[in-house]
Amino acid sequence: MDLRPRGTGTTPASGAPTASGDPLLAPTILGAHPEPMDGRIAVVEMQTPGVTPVMQAVRLHAPGDPARLVVEQLPTPQPGAGEALVRVHAAAITRDELDWPADRLPAIPSYEFSGVVAALGSGADGPAVGAAVYALGGFDRDGAAADFTVVPAALLAPKPRTLDHIASAAVPLAGLSAWQGLFDHGELAAEQRVLIHGAAGGVGSFAVQLARWRGAHVIATTSAGNAQTASALGADLVVEPPWTRLEDAVGQVDLVFDTAGGDRLAGSPALLRPGGRLVSVAAEPPRQATDGRGITARYFVVEPNREQLVELARLIDGGELRPLVGEVFALADAREAFQRSLGSHRPGKLVLRVAEGADA
Repeated sequence: MDLRPRGTGTTPASGAPTASGDPLLAPTILGAHPEPMDGRIAVVEMQTPGVTPVMQAVRLHAPGDPARLVVEQLPTPQPGAGEALVRVHAAAITRDELDWPADRLPAIPSYEFSGVVAALGSGADGPAVGAAVYALGGFDRDGAAADFTVVPAALLAPKPRTLDHIASAAVPLAGLSAWQGLFDHGELAAEQRVLIHGAAGGVGSFAVQLARWRGAHVIATTSAGNAQTASALGADLVVEPPWTRLEDAVGQVDLVFDTAGGDRLAGSPALLRPGGRLVSVAAEPPRQATDGRGITARYFVVEPNREQLVELARLIDGGELRPLVGEVFALADAREAFQRSLGSHRPGKLVLRVAEGADA
């Protein structure tokens, strides 16, 4: 389904790089900027090399509904102090993210991306202009389903050298969720037993690989037909539906990392050893999870973290990790991509190709 651009109708100045294929961007530092338009967006100064005054962006006009996504022409945003303007090459999407910005619509979705630094605001400390970067942006601002996005420069990490922009965009949210769930919240150690629910999905696939790298014994649950994917990622045992007697197949574990919610999360406390940990990125664990057995249970929301992205890139470039990319869609097909994300569970992340050559 093609979403045709709407908006001002303005076209880039003659000779300016187009949104579909720009060269490496020349170094630019931006200081004072014009008054914002529409309260948030400021037009980039026309002399900024390699940056067009308008951009194409996908905007959501009603929460949760892919049919309310529209490709529009908007003024290219300008970085403020400590921020960077990134020419987006690819942006990944998350299943339920159209529900997140309900209080600040219209909003640009897709919070994880890979691209090239186009300009820096005053005092920005991070990668130089022209550097290939990837990041998870903040959830309190517009995302990266656009030609350009503005993020705090301190969040940008060098993208993995061995991946193209498409694959790199599939890493930040899923990889950081897995890292933080297993290590920051789950305190997973070598030789412990970990059960990962939803092991073939975006987050779960990273969790399996990271747990294996840490030296844990990895048990995985997957939806029907995805067991082979989880095994190839390094799971020692994979359990497919039905999951009604998981305790018989799994035994007791030190950590349950849940990315699926539902019945699997509800049944997880019974699978934990006394003193075990239950961590979920899908939903709040059941209240009875901690009753009388010293079990800790928590739900968390992933946070941007540059240092952890640097470590993930190191593991990827060293052959320890690989992202799973499901399908790739053009920016104009964002509505179809988000609709597809709400369907049956498929292995890997869905990614929007924003710039030509993103998979080169």
